[in-house]
Amino acid sequence: QVQLVESGGGLVQPGGSLRLSCAAAGFTLDNYVIAWFRQAPGKEREIISCISSIKSHDGSTYHADSVKGRFTISRDNAKNTVYLQMNSLKPEDQAIYYCAARAPMYIYCSGFLDEYDYWGQGTQVTVSS
Repeated sequence: QVQLVESGGGLVQPGGSLRLSCAAAGFTLDNYVIAWFRQAPGKEREIISCISSIKSHDGSTYHADSVKGRFTISRDNAKNTVYLQMNSLKPEDQAIYYCAARAPMYIYCSGFLDEYDYWGQGTQVTVSS
């Protein structure tokens, strides 16, 4: 059974950093497109960052304009984990963060929620002084 488990959320002051982890159980993450989404109260879930599968051979990534230059998505294939490094956090980054995977036949990212087949349970990020 495919499972994604996020960790690393918590409380951080504005300007601080967190690193979120998305670990896999039951499958090898590098064969999948992996994305990070977030959802703030009263708002729609939005894509933040995404990394293509190993089949792309280019490791291409996507970051939303709102986080570009502050967040970085990366893989550690040895640990079967995808990370989201979040720096210079702002109060508006506060949300529940989810990692998601596309079905294995896909190679590149999509910005549409319904094109992701597997989801983690989410991890809360709170940015407050």
